[in-house]
Amino acid sequence: MRDAWLDVENVLEAKKGYIIELTQQLSCEACHSVTSITFPCAKQHHKFVDILSFFGVMAAFFMRIVLNFRALPILAIFIWSLFSESFVCAAQSDVDCLRIIRSYLEDPNGFLTTWNFSNKSEGFICTFTGIECWHPDENRVMKIRLGNMGLEGTFPLGVAGCSSMTDLDLSNNKIYGNIPNNISKIVNYLTSLDLSNNELSGEIPLDLANCKYLNALKLDNNQLTGQIPAQIALLSRIKTFSVSNNRLNGPVPTFSKNANITAENYANNAGLCGDPLPACQGASKKTKIAPIVGAAAGGVTLGALGLFICASMLERRRKEIL
Repeated sequence: MRDAWLDVENVLEAKKGYIIELTQQLSCEACHSVTSITFPCAKQHHKFVDILSFFGVMAAFFMRIVLNFRALPILAIFIWSLFSESFVCAAQSDVDCLRIIRSYLEDPNGFLTTWNFSNKSEGFICTFTGIECWHPDENRVMKIRLGNMGLEGTFPLGVAGCSSMTDLDLSNNKIYGNIPNNISKIVNYLTSLDLSNNELSGEIPLDLANCKYLNALKLDNNQLTGQIPAQIALLSRIKTFSVSNNRLNGPVPTFSKNANITAENYANNAGLCGDPLPACQGASKKTKIAPIVGAAAGGVTLGALGLFICASMLERRRKEIL
């Protein structure tokens, strides 16, 4: 039995480099599935037989763990390699995320001159202007705050690569064009999105209702048109919502009581209506028409009943005369 376990241990030792390489490949494949943007993490082609071999080694490995606690250090090394490779892939994704954002936006005032990608040290992007990381020694972006910088361009789709980001602030710039229709797939985990005071046009995308972690959504002072999707009200965590100074129309969403939204958040949109704004005219007309229709129906019913009674009385009197 001891010889059998030694054989397993020898197999593991021989396969150690292979396992680490394959783990990196599999981890990076998971990273690639998050976004359509391609990041250079590792090789892309895996043979089915390699994957079977990997799981075969894994099965033998965990059997060894169950029957001999001396193998625990090997397990620790393996787990460390698994997660370290995943973090390397995620970190590279965030670096490429910022690189793409930089290429999307013009920076006439030079605020983004600190975004120097020649530095390869761990955590170097955390020193960039407007970038806040989860930890100063990790290239993992938590917040992007680029407000009031005079940046110009369309919505930077590269933010999809910053998959751990919770806050995105592009307010008070010159961001133009439409808000992406698939916005939830680009910034799915955001808790705060501020696109106010820009030059955005088009309609508010329905897909924003799928950004279920949003606490704050600011779209005021743009050139947005059309109606506000009613499904926006399904954002159960929303507390701040502002679309003032646009060209919106139609009924406003009915948010939960947790949201502190007043008429000021909808100001200067001539076509908006509904609480907390004045009632929509269509709803008002329906409200007035309903009693009229009811009264008319009641009158017709009473009239028919009266005619029936009169006809019955006349018939009875005719029979009495005869």
